[in-house]
Amino acid sequence: MRFDTSFKQFIILMVCLMSAVQVSAQSRIKSSASQPTKPASSDGIAEARLIEIYRLIGKANTREALAKAGALVNEYPHFQLAQLVYGDLLSTQSRPIRQIGDVPDVLEQAAAKNLQALRTESQLRIAALQQRPPVDSIPAQFVGLSKRNKHAIAVDTAKARLYLFENSGRRIRLLADYYISVGKAGVGKNVEGDLRTPLGVYFITSSLDPKSLPDLYGSGALPVSYPNVLDMRRGKTGSGIWLHGNPSSQFTREPQATEGCVAMANPDLDRIISTVEIRTTPVLIGKNLQWVRPTELQRERDQLEGTLLSWASAKSSGDVRELLKYYAHDFSADGKDLTAFGKTVHADIAKLGRKPIELNDVSLIRWTDEAEILVATFGELVQGARTGRTIRQYWQKRSETWKIIYEGVLG
Repeated sequence: MRFDTSFKQFIILMVCLMSAVQVSAQSRIKSSASQPTKPASSDGIAEARLIEIYRLIGKANTREALAKAGALVNEYPHFQLAQLVYGDLLSTQSRPIRQIGDVPDVLEQAAAKNLQALRTESQLRIAALQQRPPVDSIPAQFVGLSKRNKHAIAVDTAKARLYLFENSGRRIRLLADYYISVGKAGVGKNVEGDLRTPLGVYFITSSLDPKSLPDLYGSGALPVSYPNVLDMRRGKTGSGIWLHGNPSSQFTREPQATEGCVAMANPDLDRIISTVEIRTTPVLIGKNLQWVRPTELQRERDQLEGTLLSWASAKSSGDVRELLKYYAHDFSADGKDLTAFGKTVHADIAKLGRKPIELNDVSLIRWTDEAEILVATFGELVQGARTGRTIRQYWQKRSETWKIIYEGVLG
């Protein structure tokens, strides 16, 4: 097989980038094969096999690369990027090639948009795999996940990647990550129909039966809570933001192809659907996520938990005026401003009778853009009561002081 010099350099670069994830890719394949008592998971396998093909090309083992590429497209005929690589490998048998998707000029012009999308997809996959999150790291926004948050999802739109985490209570570990597609107009949703994917902290609200959905959404859909409280305060509109699959005719879609949702390969979505929990699984959607070790968040976590405990102490004291100091002047919740909410608080405290309040299962997720926001979710249990309630608060940092801008009961 013959390669143009620039293409050789490109392949060598790809191999260097892929080497960091080769072990994990192979271990994923071996892991699936080593558990015969359970159905083999197919999530991420197609990408792992594509990485292996790139590696073989870089080692000049073109015969095996061609055979593996043929097997890959035979099994996943709608995996367009794999088809493109397979076509390049076939072409090298008769002529040198210059780039990924090196087709005759007539075809290049006719399919320019699709070819560019596939090349961009390839670049995004490579970049995301090169810039792997450090071992045992998590997004800095996950300041403190509760044991009720058994799983968490983070989407890095700049890398076209979704990361799935498992939270055992003792540690949070990365289970898997996948290529994804976002809105046609990019990210930063503001209004209905702007074809943008929202950025922020959301939660999975339900799981839709794939039998009730058009083929466009693939093997299912998980709606998320857009618009959230912060979105609504900012006047953002729109709805129906989902994590969903791809049409049966497409294994993956181009990086920006949805109407604002996050789309992923159907086997990958199946893994997500079978893993996460409704209402308790957070979905962080950000751009260029910052990764840190959980120990680096300990100080911030302690400070924020201390603020929550101070709030609970003020509520337990029965002093309404002291308690309301924790709320922003522009607080709003369920149609109530701070004045109306204060009357409700007064009635609640009178009913409470100055009994201590215990907070449990505290979840703290930060979001920072033009403002610093904390989404706090926790169980509130009054001393002597058998059952409590789950509360979610949105706090905003105002002049170095945290103030509650929203408070609501989840259940």
